[in-house]
Amino acid sequence: MEASQLNWIISFIWGIADDVLRDLYVRGKYRDVILPMTVLRRLDSLLEPTKQAVLEMKASLDATGIVQQDAVLRQTAGQAFYNTSPFTLRDLRARANQQQLRADFEAYLDGFSPNVQEILENFEFRNQIPRLSKADALGTLIEKLLTPEINLSPNPVLNEDGSMKQPGLDNHAMGTIFEELVRRFNEENNEEAGEHWTPRDAVKLMAKLIFLPIADAIESGTYLLYDGACGTGGMLTVAEETLQELAQKQGKQVATHLYGQEINAETYAIAKADLLLKGEGEAADNIVGGPEYSTLANDAFPSHEFDFMLSNPPYGKSWKSDLERMGGKEGIKDPRFVIEHAGDPEYSLLTRSSDGQMLFLTNMVSKMKHRAKLGSRIAEVHNGSSLFTGDAGQGESNIRRWIIERDWLEAIVALPLNMFYNTGIATYIWVLSNRKPEHRRGRVQLIDATQWYRPLRKNMGKKNCEFSEEDIARICDTFLAFEETEHSKIFPNAAFGYWKVTVERPLRLKGIDTERAYSPKEIKTLKATHERDENAPPVIRKIHKKGAAADPMRGLFEATIGGRRCVVEYEPDTDLRDTEQVPLMEEGGIEAFLKREVLPHAADAWYDAAGVKTGYEVSFTRYFYKPQPLRTLAEIRADILALERETEGLLMEIVGGESA
Repeated sequence: MEASQLNWIISFIWGIADDVLRDLYVRGKYRDVILPMTVLRRLDSLLEPTKQAVLEMKASLDATGIVQQDAVLRQTAGQAFYNTSPFTLRDLRARANQQQLRADFEAYLDGFSPNVQEILENFEFRNQIPRLSKADALGTLIEKLLTPEINLSPNPVLNEDGSMKQPGLDNHAMGTIFEELVRRFNEENNEEAGEHWTPRDAVKLMAKLIFLPIADAIESGTYLLYDGACGTGGMLTVAEETLQELAQKQGKQVATHLYGQEINAETYAIAKADLLLKGEGEAADNIVGGPEYSTLANDAFPSHEFDFMLSNPPYGKSWKSDLERMGGKEGIKDPRFVIEHAGDPEYSLLTRSSDGQMLFLTNMVSKMKHRAKLGSRIAEVHNGSSLFTGDAGQGESNIRRWIIERDWLEAIVALPLNMFYNTGIATYIWVLSNRKPEHRRGRVQLIDATQWYRPLRKNMGKKNCEFSEEDIARICDTFLAFEETEHSKIFPNAAFGYWKVTVERPLRLKGIDTERAYSPKEIKTLKATHERDENAPPVIRKIHKKGAAADPMRGLFEATIGGRRCVVEYEPDTDLRDTEQVPLMEEGGIEAFLKREVLPHAADAWYDAAGVKTGYEVSFTRYFYKPQPLRTLAEIRADILALERETEGLLMEIVGGESA
């Protein structure tokens, strides 16, 4: 079907909302009625040809006492859904009495299969029926959706002479109409726009980043796609289309199975309905959601592994309630978030409870295929905090360390500001793979795409720019080329890592005994009664037995006690304690760094070797910052002279005014 015809149908349905619901609902609530009614009309049109056969099969199954009827009724209907009520929407429009219409319409809804019931329940559509019925709007809605002016059926509408009046709508065209309606309703609700809707230009880029590197290696077969925060399902369907197109170009036949999880009930209903409308009934069954299905606390696919995964998780959203349901930080044993790494059998990936976005990434990493030829590929959108928040040893840093040290991070792409509907902050696409090609192994690519976009003629929420096809191609070409350019930097994995080192200096107190060691209790008393002085002797807390080797860098110092040489440890002064970040690639390691940067200024310093922690962070600013050139003295002088001329006489005017 041509785009103009699709736009006509979309505009017509959009107009129904204004015609029928204007005085019943505020504009932001139109979708609560129009979206489920559009779904019902499409499903009804698909079920009309087999309606009688389904009713007869239902009666037969009931008569023989068969309880498990779902599979048989689906087969009879020829669809992934069915309706066992005696009504179709065409039957209902003849009702003159509103009470009878309401009763029959509710019976009609009750006749749908469980998967459609779930959609209606999450739309909370039954809650709208009393209001629609009371206002005598239910019958009008049904009439308008059945009007011959539009055709939501897969079968064409013919003129009396047999010529085609209106073409039929295939599943893809119907899916396009539904998605466009969702987009328009999201735009109407600017305060929500984009919370569950990622712009198509960004989704296309993400899909190409995960598929293009392995396009030549795609074989005929079955591939599983997953989104752990699937929203309305757009990422999955765009990814599916991209994979199918690339496979066809390679002469391959691929089957795709879509899996997704979404906590928002209405958004989940939209995703499930969209797939049903597109004829992907099995995929619709693999979309799981609703308020009880938080991806973090209630993983719907704990034993699954997927070939391709992409997601846009919520940023800055608290996951405290999930944390409590999972047993608190001390009680969590979920293997997605507590793993074995770097010799630690309980390596924690748990982030701050105020922001759980990186946990969605670890959830997807836990579902990678490690035995498949192509492994798994991931693209996920994050804001800037995922690059650097979390100190060494904390959850966010541990996640970055785990991913980078396992050599799974291929690239991070910095996107333009104001790319998304609900935020103007900086966003980044993380691209991961557990089958890096040889030339990428041990290295990470950073791409600055912040200036590659075209402005929108009209803002959509906070979104004021988009990727053109040329912009997407430019980013993908830069990614595939894997070369150092002004916009592409390549680093060894270790370049993002550092040691967090605690630097200590001795506690120095006047009037202490330098020939003995003090107990912790005595040291506490000394701190309260003796004066600190940088020239005073250090307080000894331990004298080692004979044979111990001195190592001043690690706090083991030579001293003379009772005329004999020995090794002692000093009590650290917490007021002088400091930390240093030492790059993992520091030549000579921690000690070389301290000798160069610390000891020249504090000769008595040492570091706590047991307390060293490893952290990872990524700084785009450091790698892509372009300092503005300083102005010349001539330019500065010209500005000063211009200001002097501009204000000439002002002082005299003020002084003259005062003297007057």
